[in-house]
This record gives sequence, structure tokens and C-alpha cells, in this order.
Amino acid sequence: MFVDRHDAGVRLAERLRGLIGAESAVVLGVPRGGVPVAFEVARALDAPLDVIVVRKLGVPFQPEVGFGALGEGGVRVINHDVVRRADLTQAEMAVVEERERAELVRRARRFRGDRAPMDLAGRTVIVVDDGLATGGTARAACQVARARGAARVVLAVPVGAPDAVAGLCEVADEVVCLQTPDYFHAIGAWYVDFTQTTDEQVVELLRRAASFMGERGESTAGSGPRGFSGEVQVDAGQVRLPGRLVVPGNAEGVVVFVHGSGSGRHSPRNRYVASALNHAGLGTLLFDLLTQEEESDRGNVFDIGLLAGRLAQVTDWLGGRPEVAGLPVGYFGASTGAAAALWAAAEPDSEITAIVSRGGRPDLAGPRLSAVRAATLLIVGGRDEVVLDLNRAAQKRLRCENLLQVVPGATHLFEEPGALETVAALAWHWFAGHFGPRVIRASR
Repeated sequence: MFVDRHDAGVRLAERLRGLIGAESAVVLGVPRGGVPVAFEVARALDAPLDVIVVRKLGVPFQPEVGFGALGEGGVRVINHDVVRRADLTQAEMAVVEERERAELVRRARRFRGDRAPMDLAGRTVIVVDDGLATGGTARAACQVARARGAARVVLAVPVGAPDAVAGLCEVADEVVCLQTPDYFHAIGAWYVDFTQTTDEQVVELLRRAASFMGERGESTAGSGPRGFSGEVQVDAGQVRLPGRLVVPGNAEGVVVFVHGSGSGRHSPRNRYVASALNHAGLGTLLFDLLTQEEESDRGNVFDIGLLAGRLAQVTDWLGGRPEVAGLPVGYFGASTGAAAALWAAAEPDSEITAIVSRGGRPDLAGPRLSAVRAATLLIVGGRDEVVLDLNRAAQKRLRCENLLQVVPGATHLFEEPGALETVAALAWHWFAGHFGPRVIRASR
């Protein structure tokens, strides 16, 4: 029995203190009841505190069954097995997603105001709630944290139903639960005081935690003189583009991500690969290639020459950042972004060291392919047959060091279990092998 959420948080922190390396940890409270517990955990571990706002996507005729979850930053996690079993149509899913996304935005703004969500890339994330009944919300929170780039996800709760705790081991690297009573009726039954937490209390706790969150929340754990992690505005000629720059301390190279049509800097797949590269000691820049106004013209989205020119401008801007001065630069391109990366790398004055294409369209770089000097890795899903044929044809036109890697069983978006992990590992090995030996040694 816990006195209240404060007592539960203090006791939970004691269990976590010896398990978590707080230097890189971020504590995320599940609103609303999880935030008072998370506040005590963050204070005890001297770690930054934020909320993780998620919305479970419930099957329309059985809302307690989730077919996915939404998180901030455009994160969308879908359970394709549930979608298939429930025979959901795209239209049915879209109705649920539209409603839940509106509520997500409202809640995030209510709790955090205009402040951006904390960066999770490459960090240990401790998701905290006041208890687990079915575990649906906690499952969604862990999945969203992972999609936002967390290197390690720890779920920590004071009390939970045994079945729910066991089931969450599928989505968290570790589950810490102080009490798992055999006769679990409700979370509130295990607290003397289980008074509902208000929105105002959540806002106040975040404000109080700012003293140990604000100054260090955007720093890179273990960073040396180069370390940086934060939102940036990229100067690209006459426009400024939003981006996310992460440079681990003592990084030996930086990778610029070039997204494909219909995507942007919030692409969950690119963010996943970027976090893996950060964890291995490489810097990354994710940015939007076009402004919102430019994207409204579909012709711009497929204008490879325009996209390549924009990428070259962004690369010039990146070279002027003190955190990356003198570091080798690589490109990671997806779909049409891969064509733009190859096009830009073919310019006579390009100094790009290595390129990785994920499900790319190198054929769209056309006659420029033979002028590319950067070592190029083409990664294609084995079931993405049309794109695979296009990559094979484009590879024959490359004169640089190159390799085509086929991921067996993967489709165009690499959504199959283990497929995206394979992409991240292949990309890291390629960049590490061409950036320099120190990255390889540091990442073993």
C-alpha cells in the first residue's frame, strides 16, 4: 500500500537508482497520474522530466483494443496484426486517427505550452505511470518513446496487474514494478490517497522540475567539445528550414538525412536510423527539404535538381557549424531523397564521403550517376521488386565504390519485424567504415 503518488515515486526511485545511468536518462510521466510519480523519480535521479503525451488508437467497435498509437512529432505506431484481424479499412482508421490526433495536440499544448517535446534520441527513457491495469496506455507510451529515437526504454510503475506487467516486456527493454499483487482489482485500491491529478498540477510539476530539466535537457550525454543536440533553423539560400541537429561528443562524422516525397524531418523511420547512428557516435541532421508553401506544388516534390540544389545549400550551412567543423559528411537518402543525394554528390566541388540509400530511386539521378565519387550503399527490400530492379540498373551506371544490399522479406517501407534494424546496422557499418576507424572502435 502506498500513501500517495509522492510516496510511490520516492519508493520507485530507490529501486531505479542502482539500475539507471542517470547521466543520459530522461524521465517521462504519463499524464496525468503518472506525472507526480515521475517528478519524484526525476528529482531523485537528478534527471530531466517531461510528459509523454500519447493517444491509443482503438478499434471502432471495440475501443479497448488498440490497433496503434499516436505520439508527438508525427509519430504513428500501427499494429498491423490487429488491423488485419479486425478487418479495418483505411477510412475507418483515418476517422479514429483524426479524432485522437486533435486530442493529442490539445493535451500537449495544455501541459507544455509552446515548449517542444524533449529530444529522446540515443537516450535511456524511463516511462513512469502510477500503475498498470490493462497496460494499454503504457504500451503506447513505450512504443512512441522508441519511435522517437530512445536507445533504451524502461517502464517503471509502483503497482500493476501481473499479466499486464508480463505483457509489457514486449515493448520495453526493462519493466520495473514494485508490487504485482495476485488479486489486483484497480490501481487506486493500492493507494491510501488516490485523488485525481489535475491539469494544473501537471503544469506546476513540470515548472518546478525545470530547474534540473531546462539547462541540461538539450545537452548531449557524455559530450565533448563538439557535443550538441537541438532544434535548428537551416539557412538555405532565400529560405530557412527547420531541422534537428545531434552531434555526440567526439563525433567522427555527420550524416545528413534527405527524406523522400511526402515525408519530412519527423519521419519515424529516418528518426529511428538517426538515433542508432547517434548511439554509435555519429552526428545527424534531419531537416525539411522544402517549405510548406513549396510542398504545396507537387512539381517541387519530384524536382530532383531543385532538391539537390537545396541539399547542397544545407550542406554548406552545416559546414559552418563549429560542432561539425572538419568532420566528414555523408548523406542518407530515402526514395526521391536518395536521388537528390546522389545528384548533389555528383557536383565537381562536392566533398561528400559516403552515401546510403534506403529504398531509394537512384535512377532519378539519371546521367549524374557516373559522376558520383562518394562510396554508395544501396539498400532495398527483397519484396520491393520494382524498386529493386531500378536500383540494379542504376548500380551499373555508378563508377564509385558501391554495393547493393537486399534485405530479405522487406517491402518498400521496411515495416517488417527486424527490417529497419537491419537498415540501421548496414548504414552504420557503411558510414563508420568510410568516416574513419575511431568510430568503429568507439561503437564496439
